[in-house]
Amino acid sequence: MTPPPRTAASRRVPLTSAPNMRDLGGLPVARGVVRTGEIFRSASLAVLTDDGRVALADLGIATVYDMRTAQEQARKPDRLPASARSVSLDVLADDQGDASIGAAIMSGHAREVADLLEEGGAAAIIGKSYRKFIRLASAHTAYEAFLRGLANPERHGAALFHCATGKDRTGWAAVCLLRILGAEDDVILDDYLQTNTDLLPTIQPVLDKAEADGVDPELVLPILTVHERNLEAADDEVTRVLGSFDAYLSKGLGLDEETLEALRERFVE
Repeated sequence: MTPPPRTAASRRVPLTSAPNMRDLGGLPVARGVVRTGEIFRSASLAVLTDDGRVALADLGIATVYDMRTAQEQARKPDRLPASARSVSLDVLADDQGDASIGAAIMSGHAREVADLLEEGGAAAIIGKSYRKFIRLASAHTAYEAFLRGLANPERHGAALFHCATGKDRTGWAAVCLLRILGAEDDVILDDYLQTNTDLLPTIQPVLDKAEADGVDPELVLPILTVHERNLEAADDEVTRVLGSFDAYLSKGLGLDEETLEALRERFVE
């Protein structure tokens, strides 16, 4: 018997030192629901407390896919339990400019990049980033390794994937996995937009700091939140470059049907 779908609140993992963390388990997909306790998404684990490390170990998380740039990882390495191994997947290795803008804002330096955000600049920057997820060779390598790693029968335990805030590079990874598993578009979008709720406690101080520095919070908000138009930009690039999402998986990422089926068998119940 297929378990019932789970609510966003029941999927949330409430760790203050690991924001925007939730289980993809319980989301409805073509053959049932995503298996609970097998695949998690989050923001950076660089400030994970000792209690947080115990919590990750208790969840059985044995593999962590870090999609941040090499510079982000070196500057703020993850604090993982001894039972978890880290896999570095630098999505933006071939073009890191947009990631540095987001990092500046999250570090409280919005004023330094405010000129780039004027007149819709923030939305344009994010849209360009999502197009890079489709176009860059480093992104192809990272997302292929992520999906192959998840499908690998020799991988044991649960997995977690993240970037800096767990919304863009992580968001696209979740979209890809959920599409492979057969989730409907509205289910995928709801999980994607859930980040705006789960990340709010983390971004509110950043917005307050920007305002205190004389920067309109509305200018930086598109950088700190997710919007449906971001996925539309990625899908538009998929169509432009490869023709379809299936072609993106097969030609862009080099995934065969055996790997896709292995993902469905592992993560669907």
